[in-house]
Amino acid sequence: MFNIFKLACRNLKRYKRRTFLTTMLITLGVVAVLLFISVSGSFKAMMIGQITDSMIGHMQIHKKGYLASVDSLPLNRNLNAKQIKKIKEILANEEAVEAYSMRIKLGAMFSNFTETTNIRLNAVLPDKEMGAAPLIADRIIQGEKDGLIAKGEILVPELIAKGLKVKVGDTIVLVANNKDGSVNGQTFVVRGILEGISGPGGRDGMIHLDDAKTLLRINGAEISEVAIRLKNIDQLPAVFSRLKGELASMTNKEGKPVFEIHTWEKISPFFNIAKMIDLMTFFIKIMLVAIVLVSIMNVMIMAVYERINEIGTIAAIGTSPNKILGLFVMEGFLLGILGTAVGTVISLITISTLNASQITFDFGRQTGLLLSPTIAAGDVVTVVLIVIGIAVAASLQPAWKAARMDPITALRHV
Repeated sequence: MFNIFKLACRNLKRYKRRTFLTTMLITLGVVAVLLFISVSGSFKAMMIGQITDSMIGHMQIHKKGYLASVDSLPLNRNLNAKQIKKIKEILANEEAVEAYSMRIKLGAMFSNFTETTNIRLNAVLPDKEMGAAPLIADRIIQGEKDGLIAKGEILVPELIAKGLKVKVGDTIVLVANNKDGSVNGQTFVVRGILEGISGPGGRDGMIHLDDAKTLLRINGAEISEVAIRLKNIDQLPAVFSRLKGELASMTNKEGKPVFEIHTWEKISPFFNIAKMIDLMTFFIKIMLVAIVLVSIMNVMIMAVYERINEIGTIAAIGTSPNKILGLFVMEGFLLGILGTAVGTVISLITISTLNASQITFDFGRQTGLLLSPTIAAGDVVTVVLIVIGIAVAASLQPAWKAARMDPITALRHV
């Protein structure tokens, strides 16, 4: 085996130009994939952070069936005091949970005393909400951010503020239907204007949880959802599995589950963008495979054609077909190793340079966001193994042809 390795190295040195060009093609493919994975991964992580940290949280717990009818914001599917207590006990025992926020979601009529429109409201406790969604205050584009919100105040979504010409400091009135069908109204002072976002959240305002209880005439503890933030989002699958198991064990008198839990992926439409990024990465990897396959196969076919006499000579002196096959496969393997080594080094240096350059970009109204490309060791290993595997696979057909070549015919070749 070592002799085959030495011969393969010598053959690559003999054909320096071809070896160089093939190595550069493989290197280019490796660099393109690793850089794309690192940059797109940085953008994806930033996007997920913006969505989860500014409104959704990493996970949410509801009463069973609530999410299926969330568009109507049903008050008859709120969690009661006993169920809230149970959820608190479970979350208190989960070390991976950093914070959680109890919310009441409701629909109401919003009026500036001249015009009226409908609004969706998230009623929260400010301290808890800023723990579960630490970037929520950054969505306030006008008004005071410190403390988020106080009793008697409302954060109005930008869409409604523009449509009804509502400004910070104005007095508005909210009218809402209670659970029993009765109607109640309450005045609020506009504390701030919330940045508009796509999806249903574009009409979502915010009030204090105590104000929502007064407006809806709710006595006692009652909430619509629990938004949960983890210490590390990478723990999401494991924590979700544990919490889902604990919550699933609690059933009602009919033996049906009381709770349902969902990750941000099931709640936010932005998950489709994240999947699109993953799909683009997959196709980039396919392009890498194609580049490596074509370049290696082309080199090895030419190597076999140019070295027919050499193949005939080594076969005539007793070299077995398996060793001839191994020689050409080894050459493909070494080309793969060389190309991936150079490509990986260049990629890691480039990623470090990009991080040191502190490149910023804008995303919607978010300005000055820092591009922080990173790549996991697992992704690097995966790309390297794919390239080397394809390099070996591409050299098999030419190697097989060389191994089956008749020595006498090969020696007569001109």
